[in-house]
Amino acid sequence: MSDTLAVYAETTPTKPAVIDDRPGQPTVTYTFAQLDARANQVAHLLSGLGAGPGTKVVWCGQNSAGLLVAVHGIRRSGAVGVPLNYRLTPEEAAYVVDNSDAEIVWVDAEYRALIDAIRAQTPKVREVLVFDGDGALEARLDALPVTAAPVVAPGAGEADDGEVGATMIYTSGTTGRPKGAVRPGAANPEQVGGLVALIGYTPDDVYLTTGPLYHSGPGGFAMIAHALGNTIVVQHKFDPEDWLRLVETYKVTTSFTAPTPIRMICHLPAEVKDRYDRSTIRRMIANAAPWTLALKKLYMADFPPDSLWEVYGSTELGVDTVLGPEDHLRKPGSCGKPAPAVEVKLFDPNGVEVTEPHVTGELYVRAASMFSTYYKAEEKYEADRRGDFHTVGDIAYFDEDGYFYIADRKNDMIISGGMNIYPAEIEAAIDQSDDVYEVAVFGLPDEDWGERVHAVVVPARDGVTAADVEAFAREHLASYKVPRSVSFADALPKTGSGKVLKRELKVALAPPAPDAADPT
Repeated sequence: MSDTLAVYAETTPTKPAVIDDRPGQPTVTYTFAQLDARANQVAHLLSGLGAGPGTKVVWCGQNSAGLLVAVHGIRRSGAVGVPLNYRLTPEEAAYVVDNSDAEIVWVDAEYRALIDAIRAQTPKVREVLVFDGDGALEARLDALPVTAAPVVAPGAGEADDGEVGATMIYTSGTTGRPKGAVRPGAANPEQVGGLVALIGYTPDDVYLTTGPLYHSGPGGFAMIAHALGNTIVVQHKFDPEDWLRLVETYKVTTSFTAPTPIRMICHLPAEVKDRYDRSTIRRMIANAAPWTLALKKLYMADFPPDSLWEVYGSTELGVDTVLGPEDHLRKPGSCGKPAPAVEVKLFDPNGVEVTEPHVTGELYVRAASMFSTYYKAEEKYEADRRGDFHTVGDIAYFDEDGYFYIADRKNDMIISGGMNIYPAEIEAAIDQSDDVYEVAVFGLPDEDWGERVHAVVVPARDGVTAADVEAFAREHLASYKVPRSVSFADALPKTGSGKVLKRELKVALAPPAPDAADPT
């Protein structure tokens, strides 16, 4: 199978492949020929260090041209790429690096201190390669061939974790320790091709990295962009106005984003947004966390309405459903119909398939591009299977037209007075209030009801009260879904991919544990 990067290096050698444009710094640009050559040098370096199929190579850093070079070079060496969230604490980072059995770390100089701090806890790491630093790594690469490096086959007795293109992406860990989702090779061409055709991507698209490349969504869609020969514009650190600058400067046509960045962009003053041309956006992928209808309306007021697409998926299962631009207002709350070459089924708690509309069940998926297991947690992988179908614990239903709706995560569901309550529904309702910038809803222990509905609100203005929030919710929700308590925060804690860390909010609100020495 041809390597598409090599094909574009031959057919469009001078076309920009990566543009790294940071305010106040020289712009770094790699053409497809230059990116191809540098990726080959990285592959030669890694192969010389003994990396090949089965070898885990961790890469870490904020979005940059150097990071994309590493991603392609690791792939070409045959090693297994393991993205590391640079926002992790040393304890969290040490867990991922050690759990993955990584032998080599490729890290931005900005985060070398993080890797240095965990060396004692990661004894299997035998080489740390630092890029965008003092030039030492770049000098090593300059001395290596720019032609393709042969993939080193696993030695006798070594585990082969898959073919060229294998990855192991750790889940965001919103409900516990992150797990390494193993994909043994490149995505299924039929499945990816169907998605590309449905959304309408073209070779002339320009992709902007709105989210961190270590996350499966922004990173995965960036790889689709390069597979199509697109230019990727890298935003090193998210800033809403600078994002608009990049869109206008490079005539960006497509991106992938969680709700938080778009919320920040849409809440910029009108006079700021009006400085920039936004009309080039043709395909905006909404994902990573649910976009409420209120947020979608904000987006459609600021950008071409027919540009908004929503996909539902996960690190483990890939893109599972797609909602087109024509359906956001017609099917509010829906995440769409199954993506091309993807099968979706719902099962009730007894394992019986749900076949009636508007009946909730746990969502299971079967597709060629799903992950193959959780690394060192195969028992969790097996527990979440029904034959060839797999789940990540989301509860959903479908309507008469076959559109799916995610009710909530199974672990987030609130049971109050025997009623099943889905926080996502309450969040979508409260998010419509002009008083609310952002909201998270979850259950807290309650002696009378088992759990009570609690909302943490980031207010959109000064003076917003709990009574204001509750009164608005009462206008839009059944009484048993209205929050029984409300607290306020300046911001909601999130993972790097944009998911709200509700467990941190719960811990902050939990009553103190009783003193063990106190008999009461």
